[in-house]
Amino acid sequence: MLSSLFKVPEHPPNLPVEPGDFIASFHPSERYLSYLKLYFWILFVFIDVGLLIGWGALYSASQDLALWLALPFIILAIVPDIVAYVMIHLRYDTMWYVMTDRSLRCRRGIWIIFEHTITFENVQNVHVKRGPVQYFFDISTVVVETAGAETGGEGQSVGNQAIMEGLSNADEIREMIMSRVDMSKTAGLGDERIHAQNTTAWSVAEMDALREIRDAVRDL
Repeated sequence: MLSSLFKVPEHPPNLPVEPGDFIASFHPSERYLSYLKLYFWILFVFIDVGLLIGWGALYSASQDLALWLALPFIILAIVPDIVAYVMIHLRYDTMWYVMTDRSLRCRRGIWIIFEHTITFENVQNVHVKRGPVQYFFDISTVVVETAGAETGGEGQSVGNQAIMEGLSNADEIREMIMSRVDMSKTAGLGDERIHAQNTTAWSVAEMDALREIRDAVRDL
């Protein structure tokens, strides 16, 4: 219901490909969802324990006032937690990575959907990042940088940098990207294929005609 309310896309973003060309789309690992929930529970305990301590102090000072404010305290403790928990799942559901032989597209966002596309011929660096908590969940982040890349906050794709979070096969993804970077020799938009299609060999009849023209020119 909430996915429909926030108009969360059910399908991955599209990238232009020729029939039969390679294209792959994938979410972050489910371990990334557990990784996000860990931070949620830490924040949940920190905030709710603080509220409970505050209400206890108020109860010690004035029992009547504390009882009157018990319901607002409960609402303040529970409602934000429910909203945050749902948002974690919506965040995970909106994250998509799509890869072809020539480009990579990252999508994320709940209320506002962000998409960032880079082409492999412009990639200058690809590296894997993994913090201690990510190591515990066996996930990593792949950062793909092009010329003039900027550092974005909260794992966003910013400027000329695409960040792929929550990958359980980060090394494999990095190798896939690097292999496509190595194969990108042109603008990466299919120019090499068009050139190959327009390049044809001379036929036997054409070669015979050219030889006759050559011999005729020699006799002049």
